[in-house]
Amino acid sequence: MASFVAASRAAIKFLQLPSAGFLAPCLQNATVINQQQVRHRRTKHWDPKWKRLRKAKFVKIDIPNLNERPEDLSQEEMKTRMKERGIMPPRPWLERPFHISCTGGVFEPYIPPEGDGRMSAISREGAKQKIEQLEKKTKSMMAIRKIRNYDEDFEPPEFATLAQDIYIEAHKTLCEKNKYKLREIVTERAYPELMHNVADKTIRWKFLKSLEPPRVVHARCTDVITKENIFAQVTVRFHSQQTLAIYDRFGRLMHGSETVAKDCLEYVVFEKHLANEYGVWRLHEKIIPDWMPPKAPAFITYRVDDEPPVAAAETESKEVAPAEGAAKAETVATA
Repeated sequence: MASFVAASRAAIKFLQLPSAGFLAPCLQNATVINQQQVRHRRTKHWDPKWKRLRKAKFVKIDIPNLNERPEDLSQEEMKTRMKERGIMPPRPWLERPFHISCTGGVFEPYIPPEGDGRMSAISREGAKQKIEQLEKKTKSMMAIRKIRNYDEDFEPPEFATLAQDIYIEAHKTLCEKNKYKLREIVTERAYPELMHNVADKTIRWKFLKSLEPPRVVHARCTDVITKENIFAQVTVRFHSQQTLAIYDRFGRLMHGSETVAKDCLEYVVFEKHLANEYGVWRLHEKIIPDWMPPKAPAFITYRVDDEPPVAAAETESKEVAPAEGAAKAETVATA
């Protein structure tokens, strides 16, 4: 060691290098006598106590062979690779789960009697209607009994009040154009019909009062695909007084009035998915009888041209007349 130090000092003097204090750390250790070699903090841990455990603490990464092609593998090798990677084998058929949240229409729709809401129960026609309703009540009572198997608290008078609240809430939400809330109140079948041609329009609707208490007039149950997947539809009769006014995007009145109240007789169908534990009653459709007179169409505005069509036709006729006179003059001159 002494000979190595002496040789280092001789080399420093020969090369005229600076003193040992200005040398690199590795050469400083070599020039100092009786000084042990020191490991630097940037390369070694300060505490070698857990050196062996730190050595074993690593994550082994299995690098896949990117040059391996599936076409070159046999069926057994492909099965082994899929097991190693936790991949399920593909199926020869395609399956897509779907959820039926509502039916596509009204099964066995209620047929409203002609003149309902205008005939008195004391008159001959009104008494005849009451008798026909009693005859058709058998199927409705059986459907109500089936609804009670899934919903024990179902009572037609109480449900009629609940249906009226759903009916009012659906129309208010439609006026606000709240699409997300409307999907919770109406079914997927009624939603596009309600939102059709609503864009760029302002709707003012108000429920004033009920002329007659709402009542359940029809109830039916049906199964879809399986016997356990049951849907229920209940038709409720509403005879109320309402106001409706629709304005276009320019603020012009298209239909109705906000001051003139109208008597409305409606038959609204509500549906519930009984097989679903969290199913709720939602507005499904409105029944429009054949004997009901058609509604007046809305006033549609058009863009007005600068020149009316009548004036344009007159100018065309004036242009044609001089041309015909010139042609006749030419024929007379040649003759």
